[in-house]
Amino acid sequence: MKTWLITGVGKGLGKDLAETVLQRGDRVVGTMRSERDAQIFAETDPQLAVPIFLDVTHFDDIRETINEVEKRFGQIDVLVNNAGYGLTGAIEETPLDKIKALFEVNVLGAVAMIQAVLPGMRQHRSGHIINITSVSGLAPWAGTGIYGASKYAMECIGQTLADEVQPLGIHVTNVAPGGMRTDFSGGSLDSAPPSISDYDGTAHLAHGVLTEGKGKEPSSPTKIAHAICEMTEMDVPPTLLVLGSDAYKYAIGHLANLSDGIEAFKNVSLAVSADGM
Repeated sequence: MKTWLITGVGKGLGKDLAETVLQRGDRVVGTMRSERDAQIFAETDPQLAVPIFLDVTHFDDIRETINEVEKRFGQIDVLVNNAGYGLTGAIEETPLDKIKALFEVNVLGAVAMIQAVLPGMRQHRSGHIINITSVSGLAPWAGTGIYGASKYAMECIGQTLADEVQPLGIHVTNVAPGGMRTDFSGGSLDSAPPSISDYDGTAHLAHGVLTEGKGKEPSSPTKIAHAICEMTEMDVPPTLLVLGSDAYKYAIGHLANLSDGIEAFKNVSLAVSADGM
């Protein structure tokens, strides 16, 4: 039996993933911030569902919480950095305090969790860290630049971390979903009030695209949860797992555009060689 630590199990993908893991007979230590969510989660499986109160932006509490979990259950086998939220708005008109708040949850909170579990994983020479990123961290689009930047950051952190800990027997996977039928486009989506009319035809469209598509997203969070669980059973899991037909389409398309753009300016790239080649 594995012990999973999943942040943000009160709703969305975190909730579906926790339920899927429990159905497979593994223990889930799930973080949440409300009594009601804790009660509901504990009732899911009185033996294996373990709720803990933790705000991932309270960095000083994280290491103490991890230490308590390890004392109670031993090694944390799988960490899933799932807690996070979205933000739309033109970059120019997004207040810095909103940007800071988003990065504290989506990036700094995740990094703090990683730093807290790694000592135990290094000691046991095993473990799997899973970061829930987004296709917006691979293929950006107008109106989601700040949110996408937080996911870009986690893509870099996850890929670099994979290189650092692979020799220690620890796996790292960035899971980049597309649109899922969760509450992301509802209560988990913040926005910067549109104030500059020049962005009406570009950045200001993003919020409507997401909210109007709520409930019609192409991917099932339950199926995504199953895919994540199956991935953890692989001897060599992927460093990047793109999930969803839309995520695949946008990621492949964006990477192709990047490749074409780099190739188009190949002569300029090579012309700056100090050796004159």
